Amino acid sequence: MARAAAIELSEGEERVLRAVLRRPSVSQQQALRARIVLRAAEGATNTQIAAEAGVSLPTVGLWRRSFCERRLAGLADAPRSGRPRMIDDDEVGRVLAKTLETPPDGSTHWSVRRLAAATGLSPTTVHRIWREHKLKPHQVRSFKFSRDPQLAEKIVDVVGLYMAPPKGALVLCVDEKTQIQALDRTQPTLPMKPGKAARTTHDYKRNGTTSLYAALEIATGEVTGACYPQHRHQEFLAFLNQLIRAYPRRALHVVLDNSSTHSTPEVKAWLQRHQRVHFHFTPTSASWMNMVEIWFSILTKQQVRRGVYHDVPELIAAIEAFIEGYNERAQPFVWTKTAEDILIKATKQQATSGTLH
Repeated sequence: MARAAAIELSEGEERVLRAVLRRPSVSQQQALRARIVLRAAEGATNTQIAAEAGVSLPTVGLWRRSFCERRLAGLADAPRSGRPRMIDDDEVGRVLAKTLETPPDGSTHWSVRRLAAATGLSPTTVHRIWREHKLKPHQVRSFKFSRDPQLAEKIVDVVGLYMAPPKGALVLCVDEKTQIQALDRTQPTLPMKPGKAARTTHDYKRNGTTSLYAALEIATGEVTGACYPQHRHQEFLAFLNQLIRAYPRRALHVVLDNSSTHSTPEVKAWLQRHQRVHFHFTPTSASWMNMVEIWFSILTKQQVRRGVYHDVPELIAAIEAFIEGYNERAQPFVWTKTAEDILIKATKQQATSGTLH
């Protein structure tokens, strides 16, 4: 395989490329090309650049060669057929700035037509600018950063259990899925047919709830579960007693979230009496680090969501049958993110959102 051509930038070329990255109205494509060339000039390989930029190797190779052959002119878009561009960068910048402002009419975000009316441009032009700069004012995603003062210590602790479990010990991920509803449809479900999905009525009857405690053994992927009518510390202790009977004479490292039922005086007293059981808490607002949550999602999608249950005992029987069948084919989940990877990403997200002080 031919070695990628080395790139040496003049002071003027480097100044232009870095100005491109600072320009607020620059398109994502132009910023990507400038970033590829700058990293190449720093000595990064095509593979490294592709991984950092999240693009393919051919894309990196294309713009690297294009710059070598034509310098800065090689990073420009090729002339396109059709009508020439009618608005300049200043106009694009005005649209982008307006998009990031709160609309004066009291609404939470701009629509294409309202912003077009406010800027005097056509809705098609506004939509094209949004698309080129990957702006989607109508979308919103939720997030929550952990403010746990022991964030780093807890991440290192839990990830260490997943990636290097203690010899001779078992690691169990434990949590409860509360208020699972026994739902009965008002009419029978219509089965799937060729060309037609299975169909259910939109309305249903509530026939009670149950709370499921589950423990996922990370070495095998097998699950131990038990259903209870409530989710207090009494039920949690009953489930812990079930676990020590299921895993006798073994040290148990239990990964938990920060639910109040996991740290009551009664639970702490129980731990004093059972020295072979060790609790490891995930950071606050980071229950996704508990791998049993993955299994809860599987249970919901494959059993609970589409099931029809006339009463709570029927729901519990279905859950128990699902666990038994799941354990016959169980495989362990593989944790791949290191503690360092998680901490770096968390730090970047908090810095971007302005939550770090």
